Amino acid sequence: MNTDPFSDILKFTNAESLVTGGFTAGGSWALRFPAPDKIKFFAVMKGHCWVDIEGTAQPVRFDTGDVGLLAAPRSFVLASAPDVTPIDAMSVFSGSGGSTAQLGDGQDFAHIGGHVLLDPASGRLLAGVLPPWIHVPAASPHAALFRSLLDQLMNERALQQPGARLATAHLAQLLFIQILRAHLQTSDTMPAGWLRALGDPRIAPALRLMHDDPSRAWHLDELANACAMSRTSFAFHFKTAAGLAPLTYLTEWRMRLAERALRDENAPVAVIAQSLGYTSESAFSNAFKRINGHSPRAYRRAARDKDAVALDSGR
Repeated sequence: MNTDPFSDILKFTNAESLVTGGFTAGGSWALRFPAPDKIKFFAVMKGHCWVDIEGTAQPVRFDTGDVGLLAAPRSFVLASAPDVTPIDAMSVFSGSGGSTAQLGDGQDFAHIGGHVLLDPASGRLLAGVLPPWIHVPAASPHAALFRSLLDQLMNERALQQPGARLATAHLAQLLFIQILRAHLQTSDTMPAGWLRALGDPRIAPALRLMHDDPSRAWHLDELANACAMSRTSFAFHFKTAAGLAPLTYLTEWRMRLAERALRDENAPVAVIAQSLGYTSESAFSNAFKRINGHSPRAYRRAARDKDAVALDSGR
């Protein structure tokens, strides 16, 4: 069984990472960035800086090789020292004539940044479980891999060889995945949810089974046996990690798959219901409406009307 629930969910949300720019700095400097409307990541390539995020108690020092990911819409300041008065970052970048900028002589500090695009509808599955802020220090066990990815990113951007744009996109995607992996392995305070569940090796076999065959009528005994636990122990550990009972998780995942099928495919509702393990269209429709608040047909109409409006506005 080669099912990878983590990859399933990243593909489902259409998570796409892009490097958007960076800057170099020297001397005393500070930049204030507006609250991002996307998940933002950045890394310190040279030197160090202080990161002050809106709503946090105090600035955090970032050293060479440190990586951060900001999932909440909060403004933030990057500075050479906490007491430097910041200037507006957008005015600096707009005047640079490109995606990079230089402050002072640019000799002390180098930064690279980007963001993660998510599907407007299914993306909430990922955005909803991320903490507001992730900091992965260069001293972490993942440091060597991060450094390798960051060095390759910088080389691709500097050399601009054929295929550089695609290579940069793939490297940025790998960086995002590694940030999430590092968070899974090092966070002791992660809230209950699918991301925490994926990091729990005790229940991972059950997650793989459900993702490998979501249409199957799984029984609690089967899932517990796969995890070498009793029913009671398995149910407790699963709900503690995922925030949902095992079979409720299965239903929720089926509904996410149903949403995508209703938006992107023309298959009749009855066919989608059958593909997800429901013996009747009515049973599927009842489950879908209980979780989404709308019937499958109403959801499909609304999703396609929204897509049509977005398409018209983009013309």
